[in-house]
Amino acid sequence: MLKNKPSKALKVILSVFLLTTIPLVISSFTSVHNDSLSKLTKPSSQPIFKNVVYTGNDDIYKNNPLSENEFYNPILQGCYPDPAITKKGDDYYMVCSSFAMFPGVPIFHSKDLVNWSQIGHVLDRPSQLDVSKVGISHGVYAPGITYNPNNDTFYMITTVVYGVGNMVVKTKDPMKGWSEPYKLNFSGIDPSIFFDDDGKAYVVHNDAPDEGKELYSGHRVIKVWEYDLEKDDVIPGTDKIVVNGGVDINEKPIWIEAPHLYKKDGFYYLMCAEGGTGGWHSEVIFKSDKPTGPFVPAPSNPILTQRYFAKDRQNKVDWAGHADLVQFDGDQYYGVFLAVRPNEENRVNTGRETFILPVDWSGEFPVFENGLIPMKPKLKLPVGVSNKMRSDDFFPNGNFTFQEDFSSDKLDYRWIGLRGPREAFISKIKEGLKIKPFDVNIKERKPTSTLFHRQQHNSFTFSTTLSYRPESEEDLAGVVALQNEGSNYVFGVTKKGNNFYIVLQKNKWPGRQGDVISEVIASSKIELDDDVKLEISANGDKYEFKYAVGNTELKKLGITVSGDILSTDIAGGFTGCLLGLYATSANDAIPN
Repeated sequence: MLKNKPSKALKVILSVFLLTTIPLVISSFTSVHNDSLSKLTKPSSQPIFKNVVYTGNDDIYKNNPLSENEFYNPILQGCYPDPAITKKGDDYYMVCSSFAMFPGVPIFHSKDLVNWSQIGHVLDRPSQLDVSKVGISHGVYAPGITYNPNNDTFYMITTVVYGVGNMVVKTKDPMKGWSEPYKLNFSGIDPSIFFDDDGKAYVVHNDAPDEGKELYSGHRVIKVWEYDLEKDDVIPGTDKIVVNGGVDINEKPIWIEAPHLYKKDGFYYLMCAEGGTGGWHSEVIFKSDKPTGPFVPAPSNPILTQRYFAKDRQNKVDWAGHADLVQFDGDQYYGVFLAVRPNEENRVNTGRETFILPVDWSGEFPVFENGLIPMKPKLKLPVGVSNKMRSDDFFPNGNFTFQEDFSSDKLDYRWIGLRGPREAFISKIKEGLKIKPFDVNIKERKPTSTLFHRQQHNSFTFSTTLSYRPESEEDLAGVVALQNEGSNYVFGVTKKGNNFYIVLQKNKWPGRQGDVISEVIASSKIELDDDVKLEISANGDKYEFKYAVGNTELKKLGITVSGDILSTDIAGGFTGCLLGLYATSANDAIPN
């Protein structure tokens, strides 16, 4: 009990304090409390992908375990086609086509031709590459990489279809990035550069025959130009056709392309792909005493092909060709090339992959060892190389599991965007990877807010844990299995009315003309009160889509579907299936 009553002035001060301070405290407490509740019950409308697990499970690797002196072929599984290779000292560098993927031209490094590490992409800046409006199978075609010992410089030359055309970039060190492009003034595709002992340089490439001299569909020629090392362009007026049609024009060979020049024992060798990048694909070789020809074909052509064998052969490898050679040790050569491994329905979902074989060049012409018999899944290691050298730093092959929680400072190089930089839509946060949805649907020929990983096995699982709360029917986040913009499956979380749904949509082109036909195969209403796990799995041609909310067991949504629209033979084009983390504010997959 107070002995002395407060003064009138003190009463006024106390009243003001109580009337102003307590409501502020209550308001502050309420705001903090509500914010906490909001964070617990209302996930961001921008999806957060907390992890990804990709696991390959092909029988061919289970049935063919490696011994101590073996390694698996292909060396790059999944859509890594059109390989080109070069060497400086003991360092090997290899590049592959990337089409409309961004960044472009994946580049790999090795010390032994067996263990490869991806060191980045050659075209990793928008100033180097614009594929923002092209179809997925346009963009970067058939890069060539060559080291020039005369000026200690690496050159990467390529064609950007529906873009800049033919171009070249340079670097002194592939580990440290590449120059801005130099545009090259010639038409055609598949260029490569050759540097002669005398310091001169030449470019060879595929082109159309001279106007009015086309003889049949698929008739192409190989041209050679002198190259100006100071101006970084071909020298006008030096172009010359050195191969017309192919090995024997009387047989109407198609698509002579992907040329590379080599020099050995004072002679020049021109190696090319012939037959188109399909079932009649092959590799052929020519010889001359000058880099500008005339070139004479080897009597033993082709020197690599898989086209003559039974269509139903076991562990089938097909479409072999589009090769490049490199000297390994002494007189030992190896060749890298593309080939495919169809599934049980003879469909190509993993795309054109990078293979390697030893090359016997003890005679006049090189021949790929065992490249003219049905190829096997294993090879003997090069002399002096051990498969015990493998580590997590090397690109995996065989059956493997890739786990990603996006906690690393640098995004793994195997993650790619489509038509634009990944950095435009991704951000790393404590919980995982946040994707900012673009107002672009996966079916459009525009940069999409999708982060892709290649399908690398015929049988696999690809899963992610997603934190997401869509605000409208136009919002969707989830995963996609995509062969191109008109051939894909979308599997994700969206909203209809006041309810949330899991939805599976199939998108398919009716043909080369017309709009994409979209069909919602299945949908299921869910209580979206926890994270959602989404999984795509395939067992050969059979694909399934499963989901779980919180810690519940995975449920299959809809029926098992065919992967036919994810295959090159059905969807067309040159890419393999891509598995993506997808977000959009232009969703049209409306639940049933």
